[in-house]
Order: sequence, then C-alpha cells, then structure tokens
Amino acid sequence: MTDSPVADLPIQTDRLLERFLRYVRIDTAADPHSDTYPSSSKQLELGKILAAELRAMGIEDVDFTDDGLVIATVPASAPGERPVVAVVAHVDTSPEAPSENITPQVVRDYPGGDISLPNGSSITVAGYPKLEKMVGQTLVTTDGNTLLGGDDKAGVAIIMEVAHTLMEHPEIPHGPVRVVMTCDEEIGHGTDKIDLSQLQATVGYTIDGGGHGEIDVETFSADAVTVTFTGHNIHPAIAKDRMVNSIRAASRFVDSLPLTEQTPETTDGRDGFIHVHDVSGGVGETRVELLLRSFDSDRLEDYATQVRELADAAAAAIPGTRVRCDVRRQYRNLGEGLAALPEAVSLAEKAFGNLGLECSREIVRGGTDGSQLTEKGLPTPNLSSGQHNIHSVLEFANLDEMRDSARHLIELLRLWGEKVS
Repeated sequence: MTDSPVADLPIQTDRLLERFLRYVRIDTAADPHSDTYPSSSKQLELGKILAAELRAMGIEDVDFTDDGLVIATVPASAPGERPVVAVVAHVDTSPEAPSENITPQVVRDYPGGDISLPNGSSITVAGYPKLEKMVGQTLVTTDGNTLLGGDDKAGVAIIMEVAHTLMEHPEIPHGPVRVVMTCDEEIGHGTDKIDLSQLQATVGYTIDGGGHGEIDVETFSADAVTVTFTGHNIHPAIAKDRMVNSIRAASRFVDSLPLTEQTPETTDGRDGFIHVHDVSGGVGETRVELLLRSFDSDRLEDYATQVRELADAAAAAIPGTRVRCDVRRQYRNLGEGLAALPEAVSLAEKAFGNLGLECSREIVRGGTDGSQLTEKGLPTPNLSSGQHNIHSVLEFANLDEMRDSARHLIELLRLWGEKVS
C-alpha cells in the first residue's frame, strides 16, 4: 500500500533512458595526473549540455561555472519558507577502465542467465548473483570493451529527469531544489569548488549509490599517501659505488606491505585497508601511491605510521636512499556528520515506505561527494541509482531501479517541502 500522491505520478521511463544513453556516450573520465580543475576538459562538454537542458525545462536560475560545475534551482512550488534541498551527482567517470567510444547496449525484458556482450565477454550470474532478481527488467550494458559510466551518469540522468518532472507537475508541493553537478569526484575533488554559502541548503543527497533501495549512512574515512624514494642515477658503466637505485627501495617497500590482511583483496564489511595502487619513476626517484581506508577515523593514523615505518626500513636497506611520506587528508566517515540531522535519513526511509518500496541503511566501502559535503557542514546521505559492477567493463545499470530512484527522490523532496518555517 502506498501513501503519497507521487505514487501514481508517471515517470517518463523512455525519456530517462534516452537521457542516460546520451550522457554515457560522452567520455568524461577524470585524469588523476592533471593539476587542473576539472582534470579533463571533456567533462565540460557534458556540463554545457546539462545546463542547456535545464534552461530548456524552464528553469531560469542555471549557472554553469568557470570551474565546470552546474548549479541550478528548481523553484519552490509551495508558498512559505521551506528547506532548500541539494541533489548532487558527478559528471566524471572513473579513470580505472577504458572510457572511449562507449557503446551502450539495452537489454529489455531481461530473460535471466548470463548476458553475452558484443566483444565476446559476459556478465555472468555466477559473478553477479543479484542478476537473478532482475528478470523481466531493462538493463543497460556496454559492448564489453569499456565501462558504462553509470557511476555517476545514472545519478545525473535521475536528477535531470526529476527536475524536468517537477517543472512539468507544479501540483507537487516542494521547496527550492538545488541541482548540483560536480566534476572530479572519482579522484577526490568533487566538492573542491562548491561554496556552501551559495547553496544555502538545509540537507543534501548524492544520487551515487549502487543497487536499489539503499541509503548509505556511513562511508570510509580516507587519506592518501605518496611515498617518494630518492636515489642517485648515473650511467651504469660508471655506477659502481655511486648509483643508488630508488626502484630497489620502492620494490622492497611494496613487498613489505601487508599481503594476507589489510588489503582490498582480503577485507570486507567494516575492515579497513592499505591499498598500493600506483608506482612510477626511475632510478633517481620512484613514487608509490597508496590509499588508507577505515570506518574508524583514528585508525588512519595507525595505518600512516605503519606505512612510514615500512618505508623507512626499505630505504635503510638500500644505503644512500632517502624517503619522504606525504599524507593527504581526503574525507571522513559520513556517519559522523549525519548525526547532526537525523531527518536526513529518516525522511529518506519514510519516502521509500510511502511508495511501498523496501529500503535498508548501508555502509559504503568508499566515499562520495556527500562525505566531503557532510564534513563541511551539509548533511548529505547517499542514495541508490541503479549502478552495478562499477568501474568495470562488465558494468551495467538497471533502468527499473533508476525509475524507482527518481520516484523516491520526488517523494523525498515532497516530504521536505512539508516543513514550513
């Protein structure tokens, strides 16, 4: 049984799909090696399109900033002072898988079983058992050569469809809605250019979660570490007693890191890890990049100490090597800031209930723009958007789940709109 006027509101699923297919075809991969914002100019292409589409919906307050952010306001449809709700997605995609020439495939009325992709690979039920519950639904895959970009273009498409629907249905009461599209979330910079004093929002929601009916209420706390080993390079013909090969120290260091525990490959649930993900350089200097992750923020310092001690030992084993460890704060557990506004989660749960949809509170072994927004003072849980197998060439999105996410978001905005100050 449902308890909301939104329950009978038809979401234009075909239009939602059409948006999503257009957006994913645009390569917007972030570049972790860039020192610009956004890190890749191709993110600006999608931002321009989104700003134009929002204006075409009749939204007058649309800002496409010099930094590539899209910030627009769907005006309140109900009188009085009502909370401003920010809905957030990111236009960039992961640099960890190929993203050029994305060719989406639409699987309508999924019959069950493994999904064969055009390049000969398959999304298998054995590899992703949740497929068993998606029979009869519409799925979107790639040809198997690239990621899809549902992280987070599913969220982008959902928010755009919600904005369009609200403009078409002014009878749905709601307060002001800030539409926010960020860049470079995948490399930790999604909120760098957001000015909370400009948003003037009471609460935010990132539409950047996997699956269906999930409310992410905790994320990892996160730091990054760059360990730089410095040696001395000289022509190998005259290297005796003079060359100091930094690669050897770096190799010892990587080999000394935990292998059977404290790694992404050996942990799940609430376990944290130390993740070495990039090594670059040469004889004279070698850099090792690591991620530190834990649901307990204090544990990050323990991991950093562990890394420093192992790095010092590796440098000492190769006489003449110098080492430097640079630790960078990234984000903190979402749950720590959500405690300041419990309604951010309880109203999201109520919205699911009003629509007759099941939901669950979940923890995320990663982070979102919401982690940083919450830390900055804007409580921002993360909501499902139908993403699956993200950052992978076996990625897919579930259109039925995306439709339910749009319906849920509209109901959630209606509930916040009932609060008149």
